[in-house]
Amino acid sequence: MKTNEQVGVRTRGYERRRRELELVIVADLITIFAWVLGYFGLHPNGHITLAQPWLAIVVLAPLGAHVTNRYFASNADTILLPIAALLNGLGFVMIGVLDTQEAHLQAIWTLLSVLAYVGTIVLVRNPDSLDRYRYLLAIAGIGLLFSPIIPGIGEDIGGERLWVHFGSLSFQPVEIGKLLLAIFLSSLIVEKKDLLARLRGGGLRRFGPLALTFGIALAIMAAEKDVGFALLIFVTFVLVMWIGTGNRIYLLFGAITFVFGLVVGGALLPQVHQRITVWLDPWKYAATTGYQLIQAQYAFGIGGLSGTGLGLSHPTVPVATSDFIFAAFGQELGLLGTSAIIISFLLLTGAGIRIALRANGEFSSLLAMTLTVILALQTFFILAGVIRVLPLTGMTLPFLAYGGSSLLANYILLGVLMRISHRSNQHADPREAQSSHP
Repeated sequence: MKTNEQVGVRTRGYERRRRELELVIVADLITIFAWVLGYFGLHPNGHITLAQPWLAIVVLAPLGAHVTNRYFASNADTILLPIAALLNGLGFVMIGVLDTQEAHLQAIWTLLSVLAYVGTIVLVRNPDSLDRYRYLLAIAGIGLLFSPIIPGIGEDIGGERLWVHFGSLSFQPVEIGKLLLAIFLSSLIVEKKDLLARLRGGGLRRFGPLALTFGIALAIMAAEKDVGFALLIFVTFVLVMWIGTGNRIYLLFGAITFVFGLVVGGALLPQVHQRITVWLDPWKYAATTGYQLIQAQYAFGIGGLSGTGLGLSHPTVPVATSDFIFAAFGQELGLLGTSAIIISFLLLTGAGIRIALRANGEFSSLLAMTLTVILALQTFFILAGVIRVLPLTGMTLPFLAYGGSSLLANYILLGVLMRISHRSNQHADPREAQSSHP
């Protein structure tokens, strides 16, 4: 016989999933509406049918994820999946406006990514169990980070060696590698928290993880010519060390190390120097390396407040489906559209922080925070680069930009957050029920 507490938990779980389904349907309707607008923008005299297999994949995949949540994570957060579905859907529409073939591939990657999300939800029943495999995951993560430099499988695209290929399949292993390192870092900080948080004692051992991370970041920049992910990994480690220990000395040490790395990287690595100089004055290099940034500024100017409309002005920004998709949205949806996108990412970040604060285990809490920091920093770095607040990093905008590796990794990240949320809410609800009925 079920107790009142168990019934209460089940009822609250049902309400969460009902709200999630409603929000997913809203996200799908917005995606369909945007696709119709984009189609008529490109084919004003064309006959339209909604029986499009690629659109159907993008619309139905989140519903399949919702069904998985209903049976395996009924108490998980309500808004994470709908926001991801909305961003994924809008990104698919914009990619379709710019490049039909890439939109087809993005739809396939959406299906594979949602399947990876489902696998994460089903297999990772207890997120705390990941703590036991930290060294194995760390070795795998570092291996993935440096796999692009292996002769025969590494591939150089756009001057950066970030890709590996097996036959016709190619992907960025660093996207998965960053998630594995996040698990390792969270586990390490929880185990060594007393030593790492100590204001005195411990010597240089306290800074060992940061020094190792700094070395990995420099190695990535030197070997793979990748500034973006090196910066992402290092800044994530610094912030999480501070959050996990509460010791602000890591922020100071991280800032000093970052400035040192910037000076050394700018002097020894051409790609770092080039990105900084182009950022400072793109007009000086308008015909070469500054062309992308200048075209992005033009795109935002053309879009103005409300944009030109989906499909009504073909954005001329280079690599508009990936690195500069935010500029493409700025041209076609204007300030209002890009503001809505930023708000969506802020909601994702806020939901992740809430999950971390409510988690019922120290490791789960720090892991949720680490994954949220990764998502937030990657979003901030690419947006700041496109609008010229920071130098370009060359990363993809989560869920929105074209890129199977990024989409796959971010859906797995979402799955882990949902698992942590389900477990914490499952344990918290009975206590809430008791407190509300003294």
